[in-house]
Amino acid sequence: TYTPERGIIDNISIRDIEQNGGSQNTYPYERSNNLYSSQGRELEFYCEKCEELICPKCLSSIHKSHTVCELSEITPQRTQHIKNFIDRTEQTDMVQIGKDINSIDTLLEDNDSTFKKLSRQLKMHTDKIKQDLDMLTAETLSLYQKLKEDNTKLIQKYKQDLEMYDKQLKQQIQECKTALQRGSHIEIYDTGYEIDSAIHFPAKPVLGTVSFTPNKNPQCHLVLALGKVITSGQGHTTIDPDQSCSTSDDPGQSSSQQQQQQQQQSEDKGKKAVTRYKLLSETKEVERWRTYCSITSICPTTDDQAWTSYYYGETLTLLDRKGTVIQEVRHKTMITDTSLSPTTHRLWVCSSDNDILELVSGQLTHRFTTKEKPRCVCVTTTNHVIVGMAKHISKFTTQGQIAFTTMATGTEKPLVCTPYMITECPVTHNVAVIDFSDVHDGGDGNKRVVVIDTDFQELFVYRGDIPSPFKQASQTADKPFDSWGAVYDSVGNLIIGDNDNNRVLLLSGGGEFLRIIHTDRDWAGAVGVDRNDVLWAVFSGSNIKLLQYCEC
Repeated sequence: TYTPERGIIDNISIRDIEQNGGSQNTYPYERSNNLYSSQGRELEFYCEKCEELICPKCLSSIHKSHTVCELSEITPQRTQHIKNFIDRTEQTDMVQIGKDINSIDTLLEDNDSTFKKLSRQLKMHTDKIKQDLDMLTAETLSLYQKLKEDNTKLIQKYKQDLEMYDKQLKQQIQECKTALQRGSHIEIYDTGYEIDSAIHFPAKPVLGTVSFTPNKNPQCHLVLALGKVITSGQGHTTIDPDQSCSTSDDPGQSSSQQQQQQQQQSEDKGKKAVTRYKLLSETKEVERWRTYCSITSICPTTDDQAWTSYYYGETLTLLDRKGTVIQEVRHKTMITDTSLSPTTHRLWVCSSDNDILELVSGQLTHRFTTKEKPRCVCVTTTNHVIVGMAKHISKFTTQGQIAFTTMATGTEKPLVCTPYMITECPVTHNVAVIDFSDVHDGGDGNKRVVVIDTDFQELFVYRGDIPSPFKQASQTADKPFDSWGAVYDSVGNLIIGDNDNNRVLLLSGGGEFLRIIHTDRDWAGAVGVDRNDVLWAVFSGSNIKLLQYCEC
C-alpha cells in the first residue's frame, strides 16, 4: 500500500529505504503508465476512507467494504490542486518574496540610519551634560574665588585695624606715662577718663565659609541625567533611571535591598512619607536658653549655629547651640523673614521696604525689590527665591525676574491668602506655606498650612486635625489651630508649631499625622531643623529649646 502523506509502501518507510542506500531506481516499486506498482502489482484504485492508493489484492482484503474509486477519477482534482499551487506560488508568494528581497537593502539603510541618529543624539546630550557640569564647576569655583577675595579683604582690614589699634595703644601708653610724670591733677583725670573711652579693640571679622561633599555614588545621578533607554527584542533590557537608580550610597547593597529601600523611600508628589530615621518614643531636650528679644525666624546653619531675626526688629543675630551671640548684622529697616539657601548656605532676608537681600561677608547685599510688601521668603534648591505677599506667592530668580506666581484674577479665590512662612521639602521639593487666611485677603480667618508642588498646584491642606489616639497623649485642651512656624526635616517630614496649643507636630510629606513631637507650657513659635535633624524650637518668643525627636 502506498500513502503519499505518510511515505509508506507496504508498511516500509521511504526514509528507511534511502538510509539503507536505496535510490529512486531501487525503490520496491516502479512508475508505469502513470500508475505505481508494488512488487509487480499496479496501484489502480483509491480508498476514500483510508485516503490512500491500493492495489487489486488489497481491494479484496484490507480495504474490503471501503468506498473505493479508480485512480483516474481523482486525477482531475489532484491536477487542479497542483495548478492552483503553481499559480498561487508564482503570482503571490514568489512576487512577495521578490519584494521582500528588494526591501532588504532599504531595511539595512534604515537600520543604519536609525542607530546613527540615536548615537548622534546620545553624544550631543552627553556633551550637553558635560558642558553643564563644566559650567556648574566654573560657577562653584567662581563662588570659591569670590568668597576667598571677600575673606581676604576682611582679614586685611582686620590686620589694618589691629595695627592701628597697636599704634594708638602705644601712643596712649606714652601719654599716660607723660601725664604721670608731669601732668596736673586735671590732666591726670582726663587721661584716666580717656583710657576707657578713646579706643576699642577691633572686632574679629566673621569669615565666609563653604563646604563641599563629593557624591560617593554618582552613577545613579548620571543615569538620571542621561535619560531613559527603551529597547525591544530578545536578550535586550531597558535602562530605566526611575527603577535602576538606588537612593542608597552603599555600593555593597544587594539589588533586593536597594529595591526594598526604593519602595520604602518612593514618593508620588508627596503622597507617602519618606522614613530614613527612627522616631524616638520620647523627645529628648538637648539644650535650652533664653534670648533678650522675641524671635520670629530661626535658621540653623551647617555648623551648629543659627541665624535669628526678631519681631519688628532690624537686627540679625548668629547664635551657637548654647545661645551665645557670635555675630550681629543690622539693617536700616525692619526684617520680616529669613531663609538659608540650601546650596550656598547664605542667609536671605526680606524687609519692610520691599527689598530682598543676601548676607554676603557679614553685610546685607540688595538683590531685587518686589512691588508689594514681602511677608516671607524661601530660597529653594534650584536657587529660586519664593516670596509671599498678600493674596499670592511668587517665584523669582536671584536677579528678581518672576518665574511663576499664584496671583488670582477676578473673583477667583487665592491659593494662598495671607502667607506668613514658607519652607521647601529637600526630598520632593514641594513647598509648605503657613496661611493666616485673613478675611481682608480673601480668606476665612482660619489658619492653615497649604502644601503645593513645584508647579504651585495644591497637594493638601492641613488645618490642625489630630487623630484621637494622639489627642489622648496631649495634656492641653484643643484650641483653634494657630501655626507660626513650619519646616521640613532631611527626610521630607513636615514639622509645624501650633501656637495656641503649645505644641510641635510632625506630619509626613503627604500630610499623614505621625506624632506630637513636644508639648510645652508656653506658646510655640518659629521652628528650624539643623543638619542632624535636631529641632530648634522657639517658645513664648524667647525660650529656645533644642529637641531630638529621632535617631538618624
